Amino acid sequence: MTQSNLKIAITGGIGSGKSEVCSIIERAGFPVFSCDEIYFELLNGGTFDNDLKNTFGEQIYIDGKLDKSKLSSIVFEDKEELEKLNKITHSKILDCAFERMKAQKLCFLEVPLLFESGFERLFDGVIVVLRNLDDRIQSIVKRSGISTKEAILRIKSQFDYENCDLTKYYVIHNNSNLEHLSQRVTEILKDMVKS
Repeated sequence: MTQSNLKIAITGGIGSGKSEVCSIIERAGFPVFSCDEIYFELLNGGTFDNDLKNTFGEQIYIDGKLDKSKLSSIVFEDKEELEKLNKITHSKILDCAFERMKAQKLCFLEVPLLFESGFERLFDGVIVVLRNLDDRIQSIVKRSGISTKEAILRIKSQFDYENCDLTKYYVIHNNSNLEHLSQRVTEILKDMVKS
C-alpha cells in the first residue's frame, strides 16, 4: 500500500462495533469519515427530499421535516424498500465522502452497506468488523431503544458476513474486551503503514 491517498473502508453489520474501531483509529491519529454522518448532513440539508417524497410519500415528513423513525420502520421491514432508499442515497454519500478524503494520505471511511452495494472495489483496503449475534442484539437494543425483535429484523435485513469469503480483507473479531480490540486495530494499522 505505498501509493498516496489510500482509502480504507470499515464495515460490518449493525451492532458489530464499527464505531469503536473508528474511535481507536482516530485516536491513533488517522482521519476517519462516516457515511452515516454524511447521510444525516445531506438529509438535514434537504439533498434527498424530493426523491424521498416521490418514493416513500409525504407521510414520512412531519411539519416539513423528515421523520427518520418512520423512514427506518419502512425500510427495515422490507428489503425492496431498503434497496430504493440505498439507490437514492448511496452514490451521493460516496461522492461527498471521497471529496473529503482526497487530500489525505491514509484515511478511513465507515461504510455500513459496503458489500451490499458492491462498493468494496472502490477502496484500497477493507476492514470487516464481526461480532457474535447476542452481543450485537444487546448493543442495538441498548443504543437505539428498540425491541429485540426489531433489532433482529435490522440484522436480518443486512449482508450475511458470516457466510462469505473475507480472506482478502482485514477481519476483526470483536468478541472480547476493549483492550483486545485496540490491539487488533493497532496490528492492522501497523501493517497498513509499513506496506
